[in-house]
Amino acid sequence: MRDVVIVGAGPVGLFLAGDAAHIHSPLGGQGLNLGIGDAMNLGWKLAATLHGTAPENLLDTYTAERHPVGAAVLDWSRAQVATMNPGPNTPALRRLVHDLLRTADGTTHVFRATSGLAHRYDLGGDQRVVGFTAPDFRFRDGTHLGDLLREGQGVAVDLTAAQSLRETTAGWQGRVRHAPGPVADDLGLGALLIRPDGVVAWAEGPDPDPEAFRRAATRWFGAPTA
Repeated sequence: MRDVVIVGAGPVGLFLAGDAAHIHSPLGGQGLNLGIGDAMNLGWKLAATLHGTAPENLLDTYTAERHPVGAAVLDWSRAQVATMNPGPNTPALRRLVHDLLRTADGTTHVFRATSGLAHRYDLGGDQRVVGFTAPDFRFRDGTHLGDLLREGQGVAVDLTAAQSLRETTAGWQGRVRHAPGPVADDLGLGALLIRPDGVVAWAEGPDPDPEAFRRAATRWFGAPTA
């Protein structure tokens, strides 16, 4: 493992980071997905810390969120390798896996596990979408959520008819972008807060609570300016 020193302006002037050490089979390109996920998770948190806008302990969430993902990928990789190892039991194991892959549920499970879509961070909240990568919502003007995330800000997707989060989001100007709906498929939701890495940090139903949004925005983007 090779250490990397990063020097930058901000409340903390020196960062010491180590390379992620994931050693497993290259089968399926999971290491590539894992490395990109690590970079996406850490990048925006590091940038916010350097700019002095990060809430306390934001960088600590990197290990809490990504370590379980790395462990899960290692287990998945070991299971794949087991189907290729020589031995008297391997043919039976392969036939079992092939039978599972012939089912819709089995194929879906394998695809989600291999692509990383099955990984969910434990961020709290009652809505199932919280902690998962957000759907790439398509807005009325044809813009997709992915387009709005390119500038490295969070996105408040406001699907309420009155755009009730517009004024609330203004407290995080430059950190969180207000994106009013409607969208092609709102999944029955009224509002979502999307982190810069594309993960749903908060979501509520048709009548979202602005105070709940403030708590979530403060948790991930620091205190509001007003």
